[in-house]
Amino acid sequence: MTSEATLPPTSASPTARQVWTRARGIALALALLIAGAVAIAVVRSDTRHGSLDPRSVDPYGSHAVAELLSERGVDTHVVTTLDEARDAVGPDTTLLVAAPDLLTHRQQNRLHSATADSGGRTVLVAAGSPSVERLAPGVIADPATSLDSTLSPHCELPAAERAGTADTGGIRYTTTHLDADKCYPSERLATLVRVPDKTGNGDTVALGAPDILLNHHLDEQGNASLALQLLGSRPHLVWYLPSLSDTSAAEPEDERGFFDLLPSGWLWGTLQLFVAAALAALWRARRLGPLVPEKLPVAIRASETVEGRARLYRKANARDRAAAALRSTTRTRLAPLIGVPVTQAHTPEVMLPALSAHLHGDGQSLHSLLFGPPPSDDAALLALTDQLDALEREVRRP
Repeated sequence: MTSEATLPPTSASPTARQVWTRARGIALALALLIAGAVAIAVVRSDTRHGSLDPRSVDPYGSHAVAELLSERGVDTHVVTTLDEARDAVGPDTTLLVAAPDLLTHRQQNRLHSATADSGGRTVLVAAGSPSVERLAPGVIADPATSLDSTLSPHCELPAAERAGTADTGGIRYTTTHLDADKCYPSERLATLVRVPDKTGNGDTVALGAPDILLNHHLDEQGNASLALQLLGSRPHLVWYLPSLSDTSAAEPEDERGFFDLLPSGWLWGTLQLFVAAALAALWRARRLGPLVPEKLPVAIRASETVEGRARLYRKANARDRAAAALRSTTRTRLAPLIGVPVTQAHTPEVMLPALSAHLHGDGQSLHSLLFGPPPSDDAALLALTDQLDALEREVRRP
């Protein structure tokens, strides 16, 4: 038998126009999805440029607060490595950690050991769990964030009382320190916590949101007052921006997998693509229920229909279905010739006795031919086809 690769094309083969008609919906959906992803990436990359950087004048930068501190005699020094931050710690220094969650566990432990008894102030901006638990032991971040961004102080911390309402709503904290100041509560949990150190001269401040430090929020509420008081209590401000180029981030003992290195946005994007692909497959599915016969809009030549159906059977290796179709058609054509109703043509108890009486033949061989098991290979299928043709010719013989 010749291979399928050498078979000539038939009328059942789809044309390029038909392929495009079927695939244009999916292609359009993918194009829209890619365009949307690119647009979101461009917008987010523009708006978040220089986030919390005291050198950036962008809306999410912090150049304005650095300028105000400079006018009050506080010098701001930007560092990007852990070693620089540890070396700058001292009683006359305020250390601001812009993104505590980006530090590895080892970096967090080393930074806490340097600031614990330094006598200076450490400000943690939007520190989540478990970074706040390492950098400020005894302070725990609540999983649920604040629903309100602008809050009132409701505490005795002088800086908060003078500033009044401020945009501190974000991560909420609880603490086991009895002498801690818990300010700007949201649903009874503080969004600003100040914990004094053992010496009584230094402290650690956990700030739930970075809004009071951003350029486009500094002139709102009491944000500027609160930011200047928290960062201007000492003459030197060290602004720590964690960087990927920091060699201290390498942790041989804490191996991280490939998926740990991917941003959460990529994982959510992959999930959305998977859901979109599943919906597209469901939309394009053709056999969600029983097959429904319908009339063809045009007349198809019988030879083309037979050839197309035969190719489908061959491609699916469905010899059982091909043999069943041949036997059923033969029985349907033979029944009127031997006086059997068509409705009973597929009943062996009615069909075989009438056929045996008409041919004076062996009923057992007729049963195997008309109601037997499916052929085991292509050669057996061809032999069955020849035998059915011979049987029909013999019945039709005068």
